[in-house]
Amino acid sequence: MGRIAGRFARVEPRRRARALVLGLLSDLPRKNCWTLAEYAGDTTPDGMQHLLSRARWDADAVRDDIRGFVVEQLHDHDAVLVVDETGDLKKGTATVGVQRQYTGTAGRIENSQVAVYLAYSTPRGHAAIDRELYVPRSWTQDTARCRAAGIPDTVGFATKPALAARMIGRALDAGVPASWVTGDEIYGGNPHLRTALEGRQVGYVLAVACDHQITTRAGKFRADVLVKKLPKRAWQKLSVGAGAKGHRFYDWALADIADDRPGHRHLLVRRNRRTGELAFYRSYSAARVPLSTLVKVAGRRWTVEETFQSSKGLAGLDEHQVRRWTSWHRWVTLAMLAHAFLAAATADERAQEPAPDDLIPLTCNEIQRLFTTLVAQTVHTVIHRLRWSEWRRRHLARARACHYQRRIAQQP
Repeated sequence: MGRIAGRFARVEPRRRARALVLGLLSDLPRKNCWTLAEYAGDTTPDGMQHLLSRARWDADAVRDDIRGFVVEQLHDHDAVLVVDETGDLKKGTATVGVQRQYTGTAGRIENSQVAVYLAYSTPRGHAAIDRELYVPRSWTQDTARCRAAGIPDTVGFATKPALAARMIGRALDAGVPASWVTGDEIYGGNPHLRTALEGRQVGYVLAVACDHQITTRAGKFRADVLVKKLPKRAWQKLSVGAGAKGHRFYDWALADIADDRPGHRHLLVRRNRRTGELAFYRSYSAARVPLSTLVKVAGRRWTVEETFQSSKGLAGLDEHQVRRWTSWHRWVTLAMLAHAFLAAATADERAQEPAPDDLIPLTCNEIQRLFTTLVAQTVHTVIHRLRWSEWRRRHLARARACHYQRRIAQQP
């Protein structure tokens, strides 16, 4: 919290932000302004709601502090920037950016809000360092709707790869030490993102679809057609890294992409050794690198999924109940801060105090459990709990009465 203290002009929002982050790190079953305010000892959630909506502080400046903290704590010469999107299921149409769209969270088209995140991944650990909310065309074409949700007039429609390029550019301009970028098919299939990375001479290993067109010296082929032309000796058994059940071995092959521009471009193919399932990646590097390096970069892609899982499960990244542009950015930024603390503490403990052979290394889950129990345990009086029970019931009674009156007024 000392890293971001200077971003608050007054002591009250600074203390409130600290209380909110402690609440996000707690073991509360649900994390929203009501539960976090009760956990912090407030009498109502008004203070927490004020912090997220009206208090004067810059969430983007705090984001920059988080990025510096993560890079400082997890710094490694093998760092990889991983980009991916995640969705939060929502009801109604008023929440900023919400519409019926595909989200991997549900695995289908649902009414949801989608955001793109950039994670900093190293062998020491991984955490999100940037975020961009995806605002669909249905929103940007409706000026009144955007203004009602507090979206600035300067915000226009941008694709997910464009948002990814924006975040990667910010990270590189800030001096983040990373030589590689990886992501899934949405980003690998976008030529503008690939060109932007190549212009900065940043290597990438980006997933592409099976029908992605690859240009070779022999002509242009679909990726799944080109792989059939590879000889048996082209395949090598390599591990993408250690998983929960040991090293994850796949068969890998590399095919050159014909291109007269500087640099080295390849189609990287992964084959499951048990099922034969194929996955395809498009890679670039300014200098020639061995196949094992590209494989390791491709394996880092899954760390962003682990980042989403722990950020949502431990730090309440997806539990916000806010509707407006500013409130969303402030909530996810503080949730990123909470998770960055867990990731940094986990990496530090693993480095300073290696686990004995009969114990697995400390995890973010265990660090959160120990921190909540030993450091941040909050005890409230019975009177405090009863007052909150009364406040919730009174608030819900007013909401119910307003709902009934609205229903009656709408009836013919």
